Order: sequence, then structure tokens, then C-alpha cells
Amino acid sequence: MYENIALVGATGAVGRIVLEQLVQRKFQYRQLKLLASKRSVGMKVDVAGQTVPVELLEPSAFEGIDVVIASTPDDVSKEFAPWAVGAGAVVVDESGYWRMDPKVPLVIPEVNPEAVNLHEGIIASPNCSTTQMVVALAPLHRFAKVKRVVVSTYQATSGAGTAGNEELFASVRGELDGKTLAPATFQHPIGFNLIPQIGSDKFEGYTSEEMKMVYETRKIMGDDSIQVCPTCVRVPVTIGHSESILVETERPVSVAESRKLFEEAEGVTVLDNLDEGLYPMPRDCEGKDDVFVGRIRRDISGPNSLAFWCVSDNLRKGAATNAVQIAELLQEKSR
Repeated sequence: MYENIALVGATGAVGRIVLEQLVQRKFQYRQLKLLASKRSVGMKVDVAGQTVPVELLEPSAFEGIDVVIASTPDDVSKEFAPWAVGAGAVVVDESGYWRMDPKVPLVIPEVNPEAVNLHEGIIASPNCSTTQMVVALAPLHRFAKVKRVVVSTYQATSGAGTAGNEELFASVRGELDGKTLAPATFQHPIGFNLIPQIGSDKFEGYTSEEMKMVYETRKIMGDDSIQVCPTCVRVPVTIGHSESILVETERPVSVAESRKLFEEAEGVTVLDNLDEGLYPMPRDCEGKDDVFVGRIRRDISGPNSLAFWCVSDNLRKGAATNAVQIAELLQEKSR
């Protein structure tokens, strides 16, 4: 039984939601330890009516810990994860550092829960933009095998952390006052703007964020033949990533069949009535754990393909919720 839990990055935006999820989902634990850098040590955090102090992230902090949920930068994860594994804990990691390590399973519980059995001490949670897309693609892949995906993402500023939202607010205020503020977090001013670059140049003009969607999709779905063409765009929205997805399958899937597959899929909610203006939007999906799908339609430009619109709260299913679900899988298998 995994009874002793540690949360690394407890004071960050995702860490706070992890704590909420542990309480709301009634995750059973005997001890909860909150870990962070020196600047946060000594802070008091309320967890289900109890005050829990934030302790220093150091090797000795993992003694007696069974499961670690972590939301940290890549370099922090690279350093601390071996400490936790060496102390006998299993790390559920939100960073990008371990995702493509062949010894580390990359898990979305609704898609490949069996992969948790393959861990050697570390389990990775995917990138937020990949997670919501693959949750939506999975039922189509099981039914008719996905061959190719063309996806354009419209990603919220919170994907760049608290600083991203702060820069959005400052940028919008500046534009309203007739002043364009110099960007610090993003490559260009984000107020009233779209920036078609998330991450650095990685491969043949594709950014690191875009290539994550290629590699992670194949790893999670266990199929290196799936072709993915992504374009990732930062938009002036605080929470909620949106994606326009065109998916080609080996055999035709009708709109009615795809809608039924989406409706029956775990973790997916369908909002799809164009006449009534019913479709997923970030402002309506914020604070919710599902992946929302709408605008389901036949691809009129080619056979065997569908188009749809997909929205999810990037801080929840794209990060905190998925990590807690992985921890729940571990706990179930330990009973």
C-alpha cells in the first residue's frame, strides 16, 4: 500500500491543484510531505483543514516516502528523481525530462494504464497539449487505427507558469494604455496577439513543443507509424488549451460513429451542436477534469478522415489531474 506521499513543487500553480485533487478524489494516505526549494521552506499550506509545512527538497526528505508527485522544471527533476528512487519511492513526474527515456513509461490512465507496470521507479506524465489530444484520439485509434494527425494548438499563457499569466495581464493593460511592453516570458507581446512559437527550433522548422506532440503521441499509443503534423500557438487566454484536430484513420469512421466513440470514452465530454452554439471553449472548461470535444465533422477534403475541436484545462487534465490519476493506479495495484 502506498501510504506516504510527497509532493515536490507544492507551492506552484500545478502543485496547488494536485493538493486539491488529492482531497477531492479522496486519495488515501497516512503521511503527506510538501517539498520545495529554499525560498518556500517554512510556508504553511492548508490541506483539508490541516496545516502542512513546506520542507526542503533534499535527499533525506524522501526517507519513508512511497509515492512522489512532482511538478518542477526539467533540471530539478533530473537532480531529485534519483534521490527519491534510491530511497524506495516511485516518482510520478510532470516535467519533460524523463518522458522519452525508454525505461520510463509515459502514462495517460484513460489510454495506457497497463504501462504503469513497466516502471523502474519513475513514471512520466505527458505534455499538456499531447495529453488532451491523445485522450480524444484513443477511442478512434482502437476502433479504426489512427494513421495521421494534423493539429493546431491554441495554448493558454498558464502553460508557461504563473509568469505567463502575469505577462498576459501586464501586456493587455499596456496595450489598452497605448504602450507595448517588452516581453520577458514570451518571444513577443502576448496582449491581443497570437505567437506561433512555443519552445525552441527543434527539427526542420518544428519547435520543441511541436516535436513533443509527435514523439509522445507515438510512445503513449504504442505505434511509431502514426504521423503527426503539429503547429503550436500561444494565445491570450489564461487557462485552457484548445486544439483543431484532423485525424486520418485506416478505414472510414462516420460522424455518428465518432460521436458515439467520444461519448463512451472515459474522460471525454462531447459538446457538439453548431446550431445552438454549443462547442467547447476555454472559459467553460476551466476548473474541469475532462477533455471536451465538439465541432465533429467529416473532412470534406479527403477520405477516411474527421475534423474536430478539443479543449481541456491545461493545469488539470493536462498536468495535475493526470498525475494524481497515475498515483491512484499505483495505489490500486499495491492493494
